[in-house]
Amino acid sequence: MKILQQLNDIKATRALIKEWHQAGYSIGFVPTMGYLHEGHQSLITRAAAENDKVIVSVFVNPLQFGPEEDYGSYPRDLKGDQQRAAQAGADLLFAPTVAQMYPEGFETFVTAYGVTDKLEGATRPGHFRGVTTVVAKLFNILQPQRAYFGQKDAQQVAVIRQMVRDLNMPVTIIPCPIIREADGLAKSSRNTYLTAAEYQAALSLSQSLKLAETLIQTDNIVAVEQLKKAMTACFSSIPLARIDYIKIVDPISLEELAVITDSCLILLAVYIGKTRLIDNLLIEGRGYTKKEE
Repeated sequence: MKILQQLNDIKATRALIKEWHQAGYSIGFVPTMGYLHEGHQSLITRAAAENDKVIVSVFVNPLQFGPEEDYGSYPRDLKGDQQRAAQAGADLLFAPTVAQMYPEGFETFVTAYGVTDKLEGATRPGHFRGVTTVVAKLFNILQPQRAYFGQKDAQQVAVIRQMVRDLNMPVTIIPCPIIREADGLAKSSRNTYLTAAEYQAALSLSQSLKLAETLIQTDNIVAVEQLKKAMTACFSSIPLARIDYIKIVDPISLEELAVITDSCLILLAVYIGKTRLIDNLLIEGRGYTKKEE
């Protein structure tokens, strides 16, 4: 395992990756902002099973944080990240500094449109420009054949897929299932912000998603407004919770639905105290696989 933190190490990384390509190795890549948990490790484990070499990046990207967001306080533990990445099967940990990724005079950005205009993009202006810019840079530096992303950030997966398609990037994007605690809470580095009472309140996110799933699949309720009202009611008795949005959309286009006729993706963002958490659930219909193809 190598930790690349200096500018000349970026050059060394390119040389190492060139050697890997010349040897015929396939390279899987897991981009992260660090503070690795079991969700990240599941991505690394899958990448290790499907590739000869696995690179994990750890970089808290300032471009994707708004001025009032938690860039400065975002949890960091590079030593722990190294241990967890190695345990999951990574071959290389790439941990550049902000100065290396965005040196003085940096003025080039990658911007996607359409799929970024809604949901997280509407709530967090500029967020996805930061995501696409850093991921494009990492793809360019690390040259992977496959990149693994958690489905918890479902819109991010859609945005990266669009960028790769539109810019003809030679990398396959592989979304991986959400990893949850035993009680249903989606694993997230931001869960460390929660007090004991806030943690209990945060369980309402997955509970509201399961309610919607039951209403759709068991009670055959397909009117989106009715489903959103039922989900909203899950938070009405939880004073620590404040809904940012609840959306039910097409899984491919992310366009909002009025009535569910096939597959749908249910997404929500909720403030628990001061911590903003996101979660989602894909309800698959018979046409979903066909759409993906």
